[in-house]
Amino acid sequence: MKVLIIGSKGFIGSAVAFQFSARFGYEVYESDVAVDYAKKNYFLIDATNADYHSLFRDFRFDACINCSGAANVSDSLMNPLRDYTLNTFNVFKLLDAIRIYQPSCKFLNLSSAAVYGNPVELPVNEKMVPQPVSPYGEHKFQAELIAREFYNYYKISSCSVRIFSAYGPGLKKQLFWDIYKKATAYEVIELFGTGQESRDFIYIDDLVNAIHCCLNNARFESEVINIANGEEISVQHAVTTFLSYFPGKKEIYFSKTSKQGDPLYWKADISLLKGMGYKASTELETGLGNYYSWITQL
Repeated sequence: MKVLIIGSKGFIGSAVAFQFSARFGYEVYESDVAVDYAKKNYFLIDATNADYHSLFRDFRFDACINCSGAANVSDSLMNPLRDYTLNTFNVFKLLDAIRIYQPSCKFLNLSSAAVYGNPVELPVNEKMVPQPVSPYGEHKFQAELIAREFYNYYKISSCSVRIFSAYGPGLKKQLFWDIYKKATAYEVIELFGTGQESRDFIYIDDLVNAIHCCLNNARFESEVINIANGEEISVQHAVTTFLSYFPGKKEIYFSKTSKQGDPLYWKADISLLKGMGYKASTELETGLGNYYSWITQL
């Protein structure tokens, strides 16, 4: 199978590109905005005005996995047009190029649990009405609607996967990266919230497995699928677990102030994903230990 990974230099995209080639034996093609002179089957995209027409006109793919876009809630509040361009408009341009040149190419779009906002009940299932609380969540949901549009009107096979709290080697942002940076500089680590907020964490290798399951088993009728482990874990527990790998003892202080756009509680219903054969293989403790080993070797 020939698979094109858009956004292959990012945290998720790089893991998907590497493991789809090394583990699953696919013929992988990559595309991103960073220059790479060494890698073969790599296509450079203009960061200011992405154009995918020549890519789909000149090469044939069985599937395209879109791992590109911005993934920063705070930045989406400050720069909504940039976030819209990267997370929504580029999805339209990708699908339009597929429509024109390769309508048989499957399109798998990486969406986000941010589309749910603050759910009124847990676990969150895919039938719940999205209620985003940030431009980032709004734009991710709009990208899902665009994928549905191209399926309904042009029969482009599409599927959107709503990823919850992904972590692991390669991630240089968000909660655990923030803790690492603060732990190396301070004895007291200050974090937003109360610590009782919850997340549904998924390790990067499990995330790649989940994407693989969706690529091979989803209907591709513009449906949405949760990607998580179906476990509600408090932020305080996750932070305490991660800090247990650090030398010495660090004090945690939760400011009890919320960051705009951040949800309070998350737990995913992953019945659809499990029905495709997904099984988690990495517990939080193991995953955070791997992340600590990676991060301390940078």
